[in-house]
Formats: sequence, structure tokens, C-alpha cells
Amino acid sequence: MMFEAEFESMAKEELEQLQLERLQSTLTRVSRNVPFYRKKFEELGIDPYDFESLADVRNLPLTTRQDLRDNAPYGLFAVPLREVVRLQTSSGFSNGTTVFGYTQSDIRKWSRLTARILAAGGATKEDVVHVAHNYGLSTMAFGMHYGAEALGATVVPVSSGNARRQVGIILDYRATALACIPSYALFLADVMDEMGVNRNALPLRWGLFSGEAWSESTRKRIQDRLNITATDNYGVSEVMGPGVAGECLERRGMHIQEDHFLAEIIDPKTLHPVPPGTIGELVLTTLTKEALPMIRFRTGDLTRLMPEPCPCGRTFLRMDRIQGRSDDMLIIQGINVYPERIKAILAETHHVEPNYLLVVDRHGGLDRTMLLVEADMVEPDQIKTQQRFIDLTRQQLAMELGLVFEVKLVERQTIAELETGKSRVVDRRQP
Repeated sequence: MMFEAEFESMAKEELEQLQLERLQSTLTRVSRNVPFYRKKFEELGIDPYDFESLADVRNLPLTTRQDLRDNAPYGLFAVPLREVVRLQTSSGFSNGTTVFGYTQSDIRKWSRLTARILAAGGATKEDVVHVAHNYGLSTMAFGMHYGAEALGATVVPVSSGNARRQVGIILDYRATALACIPSYALFLADVMDEMGVNRNALPLRWGLFSGEAWSESTRKRIQDRLNITATDNYGVSEVMGPGVAGECLERRGMHIQEDHFLAEIIDPKTLHPVPPGTIGELVLTTLTKEALPMIRFRTGDLTRLMPEPCPCGRTFLRMDRIQGRSDDMLIIQGINVYPERIKAILAETHHVEPNYLLVVDRHGGLDRTMLLVEADMVEPDQIKTQQRFIDLTRQQLAMELGLVFEVKLVERQTIAELETGKSRVVDRRQP
């Protein structure tokens, strides 16, 4: 029996009426309790009580990540801080910090929604779910953890790192479902090969992957090497985290949890809606979030909506896999990284603005990042000075972004030869 199947198979008319009622309630709440939205509505002459159709949502203002940063930490909260029971964040912002808050009710909804994703991907209360996302301020690990518990499954909160230990735990605890980023699943497969693990003896049956873009060929490699059924799922920390959308076992696109999120696709340049089935930027409006409601949040993710019926019986709209980004944000090992933030870290650390280039590659299933910096910014032939520069840069990047960078001082011509146009990034990864 599907988890909360009565919601996932709602008739279109019933679903649209529910969405409209929840949208009206959300707009009323933010206009009363969030000065940012109240000001926006007044400037645009918007009265929440006038909304009589879901089509009117396109008249609402868009919300960006910069808006969250400008109002951090609590400026966009719609409830007093005393009602917030959880604070989390997403790493790698281009400037400043952003905090995401959850009420007790938000946590319960989040748990149910991620439980739906797990159930759609094949998991049941009989499964042992190995969560190999990083536990911390990021939302991915906790989202899948809550969902597995709500489903009634057994959770193994392993977090990331120490791959040999992870493999041992999968075997010893008889884990049947793996939740992590896709590239880490391939890395675990490499480690299993090194350890001589027989893939046919693996207890794993399901793989629920998120946190980075991946392709059908990567899915096939994961399934072949781990002998599992792999599904894609999607979340946005600003909106909730994991649980926004996920594939069913048909694996023909990710079902958006439309009773809690209103999805649109816009042209990232004109900001106007695109024709149905056209690739554009995904925009999400929360319909039930209490602590941090989001009105038309620009995710920056490029995809398309798929309105055709799904053989699984779920009536929620599906979204295609993520095709790319409308901005310059990179996702490295599941962490959001902005090139401009790297520039700021270099400037803050060394009090100069050096010429640099970020080279991202993938080795052994894992993302590797190398930061090339022009050597003439430090005294030539000063080996100790150069090494201190490299060590301090690596330390600050790790502290700020949560990633380990290889830092290398190079001649100016090296960067000029590798640069692609005005980009500060060379991304050699294949999804």
C-alpha cells in the first residue's frame, strides 16, 4: 500500500481547489507577518483576498536567494522564533548566510513528504535505510532520516565519509536502501570492488539519490554495480529540503508533491511563463510551510514539467531530471558553491583579489576540485611564503564551504589557456 496514496492520486479538480485554498491562506499569512512580502504586495497592488485562480500566481513577486540573504537570519520568518524548533542552512552561498526554520508542524509535514518519496522509490517499513548524506546544517540527511522513520523503516544514520566503514555497515546491518548523492554510490561501488565484495551478496535493493545532477547512463552504472533499483529525487533547502519531488518505480520523471508545492516553469531571462513541456527555470511556492513560506522562489534549476498521466496512478505533475542551472552555482559533492564566494574568500583571506580558476573533475566516482591561482600574487621564489598561502587558502575554503580543495599556484598563461570565455570555472564532469 502506497504511503498517503489518497493524496497522491487526487482528482485534478480536487487538487487545484486544495492548492488554491492553501495558496490564499499562505498569502494572507505572509502579508500579515512578513514585512518583506507585505511591502512587495503593496508595491504591486496585490490583495491576497483577490486571488480566485491559480493562474493569478504569475502576478506575485519572485523570491530569490539574494532576498533571503538580504533578510537573514530571521527577516522572512512568518512565526516568532519561539515557535521554531529547527534551524538549518545550505552551504556555499555567494555572500552572507541564510537560515531555514521549521516549526513542529513543518517537521511533521517534511517527514511525511520524504516518506512518500521513499515509498514511491520502493522502500517500505520492512527496509533498513542507510543514510550516507552528511549530517549537519544541510537538510539532505535529516530529510531522508525523518522520512524513513515516518515510513516505519529502520534508519542507519551513518553520514558521509570513511567508505570502507560504510561498506562494512551495509553488510553487517543488512541495509536494503541507500540514500546519498549518486557519485558517492559509484564511489562505494569502487570501494566494494577493492574489498572484494560480491555484488550478488549485497543486501541492498533500493537506491534513493539526490543532491546533484546525474544521467540515465549513471543510473544504469549504479544499478549494474550495486544490483539495486535507483530513483531520482529532488529537494530545495530554501523550500523545505528533500521531499519536494521524487520518482516512482516507473522512473519517468519526478512527481512533485503538489498538495504542498505549486510549481511553475519560467524563462530565466524574461521571467515569463514558458509553453508547456518547455525547459526553463523551476519556480516553487510553498502552500503549507509555517516558519519560512516561500512565494515563487527561483530555484535556479532548469527542467520541464510533464503533465501526461503516469502509469503508477499518481496524479501529481512530474518534472524531468535537472538539466542544468540558470545561474553560475555549482553543486560539488552535494554542496552549493558559487564562484563569486570563492573570490570573496580569497580577498578576505589575503586582502587581494587574485586571478583564479576553479577546475572541477570527477575521479573514482567523487568530485575533485582544484583552485588555480596566479603565482605572481605572492613573492616569487619564496617557497615558504607560497606554501603558507596554499595552506591558508585550503583551510579557509574548507571552513567556509565544507569542501577540500587542491590549491595550486600557476603562471598567468596557464589560466588564460584554460578559461572558457568569462567563466571562472572549468567543469569537466560528465553527469
